[in-house]
Amino acid sequence: MKRAIFPLFLAAASLLSIGCASHVGYAGYYGPPAPRVERYGYAPGPGYVWLPGYYVWGGREYNWVGGRWALPPRSHARWVPGRYERRNGHAEYREGHWR
Repeated sequence: MKRAIFPLFLAAASLLSIGCASHVGYAGYYGPPAPRVERYGYAPGPGYVWLPGYYVWGGREYNWVGGRWALPPRSHARWVPGRYERRNGHAEYREGHWR
């Protein structure tokens, strides 16, 4: 009895492991990883605003673009953060902009 069950167990385990491994290539389909925690210290001068980093799809994987300090283009300008939109099987980043 044990000899008859063992091959079935091996076959089921190999099928399950193949199913799990197949998802690795499609990591982009589910969106980018969680944003990184960035240390940005003090602003380089008065009026600077921190623009946070984000992931961008590089064709095979997500690549991190680090945050940066920036001066608003005009007084009372407000930074609108970027966002991700699902396109072509992955989450595509739409860059932030000043409003």
